[in-house]
Amino acid sequence: MSHGFEILQDRVVPELNSTARLYRHKRTGAKLLSLINDDENKVFGISFRTPPADSTGVAHILEHSVLCGSRKYPVKEPFVELLKGSLQTFLNAFTYPDKTCYPVASQNVTDFYNLIDVYLDAVFHPRLTPEVFGQEGWHYELAEDGSLSIQGVVYNEMKGAYASPDGLLSEYSQQSIFPDNTYGLDSGGHPGHIPKLTFEQFSDFHHRYYHPSNSFIYFSGNDDPEKRLEMMSRYLQDFERLEVESHVQVQTPFSEPRRVSRPYPVSDQESDAGQAMLTLNWIVGDTLDVSTNLAWQVLEYLLIEMPSSPVRKALIDSGLGDDLAGVGLESELRQLYFSTGLRGIRAEDAPQVERLVRETLEGLVRDGVSLDLVEAALNSVEFQLRERNSGRFPRGLGAMLQALTFWLHDADPLQILAFEGPLERLKADLQSGKRVFEELIQSQLLDNAHHSSLLLLPDPELGARMQAEEEQRLDDVRRQMDQSDVDAVIRQTAKLRQWQETPDSPQNLAAIPCLTRNDLEPENKLIPRTVLKWDGPEILFHDQFTTRIVHLELAFDLRRLDLEDLPYVGLLGKALVEIGTEKEDFATFATRISRKTGGIWPETFISSKLGHDPDDPAARLFLRGKAMERDFDEMLAIFRDMLLVPDLGNQQRFMQLLLEEKAGFERMLIPRGHSFVNTRLRSALSLADWVEEQMGGVSYLFFLRTLVQEAETNWEQVSSRLQGILNRLLDRNAVLLNVTTEQRIFSEIEPRLKEFMSLFPVSGSSSGDVAWSRRRHEEKEGLLIPAPVNYVGKGVLVQEPLPCSHGALMVVFRYLRMAWLWEQVRVKGGAYGAFCIFDALSKGLTMVSYRDPHITRTLDAFDAAAGYLKDTRIGDDELNKAVIGAVGDLDAHLLPDAKGHVSLRRYLTLQEDSFRQQIRDEVLACTAADFKAAADVLEHFSARGRVVVMGGESALNKAGHDFSQDLERTRVL
Repeated sequence: MSHGFEILQDRVVPELNSTARLYRHKRTGAKLLSLINDDENKVFGISFRTPPADSTGVAHILEHSVLCGSRKYPVKEPFVELLKGSLQTFLNAFTYPDKTCYPVASQNVTDFYNLIDVYLDAVFHPRLTPEVFGQEGWHYELAEDGSLSIQGVVYNEMKGAYASPDGLLSEYSQQSIFPDNTYGLDSGGHPGHIPKLTFEQFSDFHHRYYHPSNSFIYFSGNDDPEKRLEMMSRYLQDFERLEVESHVQVQTPFSEPRRVSRPYPVSDQESDAGQAMLTLNWIVGDTLDVSTNLAWQVLEYLLIEMPSSPVRKALIDSGLGDDLAGVGLESELRQLYFSTGLRGIRAEDAPQVERLVRETLEGLVRDGVSLDLVEAALNSVEFQLRERNSGRFPRGLGAMLQALTFWLHDADPLQILAFEGPLERLKADLQSGKRVFEELIQSQLLDNAHHSSLLLLPDPELGARMQAEEEQRLDDVRRQMDQSDVDAVIRQTAKLRQWQETPDSPQNLAAIPCLTRNDLEPENKLIPRTVLKWDGPEILFHDQFTTRIVHLELAFDLRRLDLEDLPYVGLLGKALVEIGTEKEDFATFATRISRKTGGIWPETFISSKLGHDPDDPAARLFLRGKAMERDFDEMLAIFRDMLLVPDLGNQQRFMQLLLEEKAGFERMLIPRGHSFVNTRLRSALSLADWVEEQMGGVSYLFFLRTLVQEAETNWEQVSSRLQGILNRLLDRNAVLLNVTTEQRIFSEIEPRLKEFMSLFPVSGSSSGDVAWSRRRHEEKEGLLIPAPVNYVGKGVLVQEPLPCSHGALMVVFRYLRMAWLWEQVRVKGGAYGAFCIFDALSKGLTMVSYRDPHITRTLDAFDAAAGYLKDTRIGDDELNKAVIGAVGDLDAHLLPDAKGHVSLRRYLTLQEDSFRQQIRDEVLACTAADFKAAADVLEHFSARGRVVVMGGESALNKAGHDFSQDLERTRVL
């Protein structure tokens, strides 16, 4: 026993380089997993089993609401106060179909414990009031004309979710295969069901499930393991053990397959042909069977993840659609399920797609799975398991979410984390000749009656019908109201507004734990970089411990290209990796990449440079790859073949890649509308941003649609253009190499890199950059999509001289997002989010909202920001938080490969360490006077800013005469 915890397991987990201790709290039964390792990015999380009984979104609304004040911290938004003023490297919460998770992370141990303290008080002792429920969930509002509307953050968030075909496809696929348990419901909330949730049901859900006896507590990192137990025991001592029935029931198997058809909204000007989507879905095993779980991870990769994967290849080669559909393997639920299919099909072709998938699977069982494919899939999955590359998320968070897939269902969480044993058993079975994957395909796919097919059909009238149905429901409610009901709504709305507008007391705000400037490091963390100059190319080397992985990036200079060639670059990068070579078709080449590397992928990079001519941006095409040290020569050979002998004349394969790219951008429009609006806004502010929009924004989508026709009718010209672009990029003097690995490994591979670069030609022509220029944009632009929510943006180029330092502006604009925009656009306006983004290189400033029910109201809030800064006295505590939060952004935690890549980007944009240190010094020196000075920038923003809005046509029509005047409209989707 230690601090009331009894230890259940104490073992070393080499796969995580950790000692793992599994505990149970004697008094309450709370479960705790403590991973002790040398990771400075410490992670804590507390999770609860929260299976909903309906689709009112109660678990989702509660996830939002518990972070709106608690017993110890009685302020409206402790979560926001932490975002304002902590060094957090992760701070959020997630609602899953069966659990709710509250994770935090920080590299600073004092900050880490502060975050934990606020989160624990939030989940166990929240202030759940009708006002919190109304703000985060839903509430009625009466307009001046007496009409009724529904507002609420989650309500508007889910209206946006139900306008996304991709989201609907995933949700409906899961519901089709789990119709009888909690996975057949929408834990996020269906917009038509959310208003059925009462405050009493909402409160009862918390009392029932947010109890230590139903909790799963997690720690990972290099903090004191005893301190973890001591902290938790203080919180748990207030509780007694409670029997909580929250187990997820297993779905009863189907006796026969099921077919489901659902509509999704599209623009009324779009053709219905070729817009249907089909997924085929199977429950394929018990998530808690670790061997089956791992085997299916490999089988999923084998079947659909590679361009050479048999099911993917058969579907794409069929020409029946334009891109793969389905989530693949879903391994986070109680039962594993596999989902695949095709997008962009004609509805009448659905049976043909089903037959094609079945025939492909039957062929694999009959003929056996290619050993090369097995090796490729196994290598790729093993590489991912060993590298543990969690990207921008902390590694400890990835381990927590993985552990919960077992732990949540009362199984040993370390089983799924300790993968070596199951992996070796799988390898042994395969080496012995056992038909592991053929047997899984036969038993779990071909012979499995627990199977569904979901056909998602485009419906041009659905959006208007849904809006009409909502209006009818509201009209019905309004007609049934007597005067006392009307008065009640008015009182409740007024009470909510009063609560939102009443500032928290200084005493309550001061109670939230916060660091001081004295706790901050005065110096930036530096990324080691060595710059070498060979005969032609430059090479950057970053000495990092990478567990014997070599990360290699080739950066090709796009300034060698004419402006009209730039939209082709992203497709060229995709083609180089996926089109095949003159030696190998694309399937064989893709298998080779997966067998010998951890992946190779393209990426475009466009940015203004520090203190440089704004018409001379940094512009590169990156080809990024990674491989184990033993396979480095193989990776170089792959790069050589894809660059020097690509099969760019393969029209059929290029058309497949082109259609995939187009479909991918169309899918992203609604879920990532704020990103498209921001890119569109910024395209009017600098040449770099204009180029980026041509290569990855709405303009790029229009280009892709046009190119589809051109590639079909004039292929020789398109193919010749692609080859010409590649020839200009391959000039040895214009290629930069970026290597991130350990010094010993770099010393060994440097001669091979020089030999590799000697294969590149040297251009005999002038190496000067091509002059680029940009076109004028409309001052007001509306981008039309079939969605009931909007993405509203406004932007301006900040004029020189700046009223205060760059660092101070970073502090002010970050604070503006978390204070003014959060309160006006999210809290009061009901949008899911709002952003304030300042680029110190281009001097572009933009404000953008996300899943927003309003347009003019949001624009008014943007414009009022200047007055807010002028009228608000920024006290010492608020200033301290703003500075700490900005320093936290500067000190974002990076994994080794990300350090090398970030250093490359800084090098290309001339951001030397001295400049970054200057920014840090300016941030630390920020004063309240800088906030007042920044108001001048915002006045210019209000008066001269450009507006871009993406949303439904009815919303734009209702936005008012002032906004609609001179609005340039473009239908995007």
